[in-house]
Amino acid sequence: MIRRIDLRGSGPATDYRAAVPRADFDIEAAVPAVHEICEAVRHRGVEAIVEFNERFDGVRTDDIRVPVDALQQALADLDPAIRAALEESIARLRATCARELETDAITDLGPGARVTHRKVPMNRVGLYVPGGLAPLVSSVVMNTVPAQTAGVRSIALASPPQKEFGGLPHPSILAACALLGVEEVYAVGGAQAIAMFAYGVGPCRRVDLVTGPGNIWVVTAKRLLKGQVGIDSEAGPTEIGILADDTADAAHVAADLISQAEHDPLAAAVLVTPSESLADDVVAELDKQVAVTRHVERVRTALSGKQSAIVLVDDLEQGLAVIDAYAAEHLEIQTADAAAWAARVTNAGAIFVGSHAPVSLGDYCAGSNHVLPTAGCACHSSGLSVRAFTKSIHVIEYDREGLAAVADHVVTLAEAEDLPGHGAAVRVRFAD
Repeated sequence: MIRRIDLRGSGPATDYRAAVPRADFDIEAAVPAVHEICEAVRHRGVEAIVEFNERFDGVRTDDIRVPVDALQQALADLDPAIRAALEESIARLRATCARELETDAITDLGPGARVTHRKVPMNRVGLYVPGGLAPLVSSVVMNTVPAQTAGVRSIALASPPQKEFGGLPHPSILAACALLGVEEVYAVGGAQAIAMFAYGVGPCRRVDLVTGPGNIWVVTAKRLLKGQVGIDSEAGPTEIGILADDTADAAHVAADLISQAEHDPLAAAVLVTPSESLADDVVAELDKQVAVTRHVERVRTALSGKQSAIVLVDDLEQGLAVIDAYAAEHLEIQTADAAAWAARVTNAGAIFVGSHAPVSLGDYCAGSNHVLPTAGCACHSSGLSVRAFTKSIHVIEYDREGLAAVADHVVTLAEAEDLPGHGAAVRVRFAD
C-alpha cells in the first residue's frame, strides 16, 4: 500500500530534496487553461463566472453572491454540537492571534531623527474556502480569525457552489461565515474565484490579498495573478511528515498518516524512521485501519501514490536532515525527547510535538492555523497568521538638525552613485 525508500548508508552529500517523495503537481501544465479562465473572468465578468460554475460544478447560478438571509438560516439550522466545536476553535485561534499582533517599533537615531516601523492591516482581503471532496468549514475559521484580528476592514469569502444545496456553498461553510460575522460571501470556486478577487467582478470589488488553500486550479491562479493581487502562499494538496523512532505507537502513526490521506488522492503521507520494526508495524496497522475507513479508495490512492512513502534512515540525526529537506506542511515528532528534536527543525509549516498532538488537532482546535505552505515551500514560506494580513510602512521624521547630521553622507553617496539630484535635494535645504 505504501512504498519504502531506503536512505540508510547514504552520505552527507546526498541530495535529500531529490530523494524524498513528491506528488505530481504540475502547475506549469495547468497554466494555459487557468490563464484562459482568468482572462475570461477579467473581460467578461460575472457572465464568465456563471459559465464556469455550470461547467465545473454543474450548477447554474445567475446571482453569485450568497444572500445574507441564507447565511443566517444556515447558522440557525447548524447542529448545536458543530456550533460548539466551531466556537471553541474560534476562541482558541483568537487567543493565539491576539498574541501575534505587533506594535509599532520606534527608533530615535539622534536629535530630530526618528524612524517608525508601522504595522498596517490590509484594507480588503479575499478568503478562499475549498468545497470539493470535503466542505472545509474549519478553513473559514482559519482564514477569517487572523484577518479580523489584524484589523482588516473589508472581508469577502468565496467557496464553490454545491448542486445539492441549490447552487450555494455547503451550509456548514455558510453557518461559519454567519458565526464570524462575514456577510460578503460568493458561490464561486476554483481559478475563477481567485480571478474575481484579483480583478474585481460584478458585486465583488477587487481585493488586496487572497488567502486560502485549494486544488491545482486555485494554486495556479494564485501564481499567475500574484502581482495583480497579493497571495499568502501556494497551498496545494495536503501533506504530513512524521519523524518517529521505536518509542512511537504504530497505531497512532498509521492513524495520522490516514488522517491526511483522506483529504485528497494527491495528499502526501511520509514517515521517516530509523526503526525497521516500527515501519513493519505501521504497514500492518495501515492494512487494518485503511480497510475500515470511510474514504477507503481515496486513502489507498494517496498512500500508494509516489508522493507517499516510509523512508528508512540510519538514525534520528539523518532523519532530521531528511525531514528538513522534505519541509512538510504538517510535521509530527513522535520520538523520545520529542521537544528537543522539534526545536532543531528549521523547515515545516507547523510542528506537532509528542504522541498526543496529532495533525487533526491543528486542523481544528489547537489554536494554530492550518493554512500552511505545501510542496516543500515551508523552506521559505510561513503558515497563515495575523502578519499575513498586515504590511509594514516606515515613517521617517527628521527635522533640520536631524538632516544636518547626515547631510554630508547623503551627498557623498549620491555622488558615488552619479545621482547629483539626490544630493541637491539635501543641499537646497541648507542654501541659506
